[in-house]
Amino acid sequence: MNEEQRELFFDLLTRKAIHGLSEAEERELEKLGGKDGEMEFRSLEITAAAIGISGLDSIEVLPLHLRERILDASNEFVPDAHEAASPWPPPPKVESGGERTGFGSWFGWLGWAAAVAACIALAVNLWYTRSDFSSRDVTTAVQQPLPLPLTPAELRDEMLRSTADLIRTNWTSPDPKAANQVSGDIIWSDEKQAGYMRFRGLPVRTGPDYCYQLWIFDKTQDKATPIDGGIFDVTADGEIIVPINAKLRAVQPEMFAITVERHGGVVVSKRENIAAIAKVET
Repeated sequence: MNEEQRELFFDLLTRKAIHGLSEAEERELEKLGGKDGEMEFRSLEITAAAIGISGLDSIEVLPLHLRERILDASNEFVPDAHEAASPWPPPPKVESGGERTGFGSWFGWLGWAAAVAACIALAVNLWYTRSDFSSRDVTTAVQQPLPLPLTPAELRDEMLRSTADLIRTNWTSPDPKAANQVSGDIIWSDEKQAGYMRFRGLPVRTGPDYCYQLWIFDKTQDKATPIDGGIFDVTADGEIIVPINAKLRAVQPEMFAITVERHGGVVVSKRENIAAIAKVET
């Protein structure tokens, strides 16, 4: 048996010990001397079993009847005292011509070295396979559902808790005698350039014709062109909370106003229909 055949022989033995062989592979192993390699296969099989159970958290107790059957059959595999005292591995047989024959002619110490290498390869294969499954299990276990986004009300509450430079003022209707009075408040942070509007009593108004638009009157900005704070709709009665979307930086707001504009908003408001006003107290 040449070197290539020996490598194939031990490769087949290793695969047989791990997950078995197909019929074609079994026939090929027989051609290469499968019967002569029975002892090596048993060694590889025991090694695979030992590595396979090394990562178990607990080992079940072997049933008594199975233990007894294994002990009874042990004499088939364990040599007697005389054989145990002989050198290992046994010396190869030598014919009269001096040429080594049979399985021992090529196996010898080189064969045992190859068997050890095969065991090491088997151990590495099983270790990485088990590690791969373990890592996938851990990855699956630590996956958590994504948190739900905060509502505008929750974001407003968080801003109230965490922001020190807040401007806060109340909404009023431009006509104090009007039957429908708007209430609520507005909060704004110069540092964060963010804020929230809270309304109660703002009439329902949705597209496609009209919308509401916020204007920020800043001390540094021309009063004729206040800062656009964004547009929004009101789709139902009751309290609503709307984030501010300022198009320019507001440094020192002194008043906020809500106007009714054509849907999509305008660049400069004519201020013909003012829905609410909030003046910043100094």
